[in-house]
Amino acid sequence: MSQYLVLTAMGSDRTGCVSELTKLASECECNILDSRMAIFGSEFTFIMLLNGDARAINKIEVRFPSVAHSLELITMMKRTSGHRVFDLVKHYQAEYAGIDQPGILKAMTAFFATRKIDISSLKSEIDPVTNEMSANILFALTEKISFDELEHDFLELCQQIDVQGCIKKANANLL
Repeated sequence: MSQYLVLTAMGSDRTGCVSELTKLASECECNILDSRMAIFGSEFTFIMLLNGDARAINKIEVRFPSVAHSLELITMMKRTSGHRVFDLVKHYQAEYAGIDQPGILKAMTAFFATRKIDISSLKSEIDPVTNEMSANILFALTEKISFDELEHDFLELCQQIDVQGCIKKANANLL
């Protein structure tokens, strides 16, 4: 029976860390179902969703701490269940940009949370020179949620917090 494990790692951005972590997963006979990596300042973060039989998952749980220690990484592991299937109809992306102000990201994430819409991906950036910020939020809707109403409310929120925004159908390569 297949088991699932989420691994996260954070540390100084050095060439080869991601390669060593994916090599470990392969050596332990785990399959990498999903992974994400990002650089924040001079730090990198990496997260993987793995699956494998009980022996494979146990093996990586035992070996991961020593490999991470040798790479000087802060890590965390958590067992999880397989990916949940939702009755989702369409995938969308919300984009917004403007002058950075405290609370914008909080307002945007609260917008989706209060409507019980799960965010599948979020990327936000601020240009330190111009103080311009931009963000991209990927999400999916069920048939129960009206896209027209959601779009209207989103554009109203953008106007209230003084940013330019739009919602459009997500490209398949972003999912």
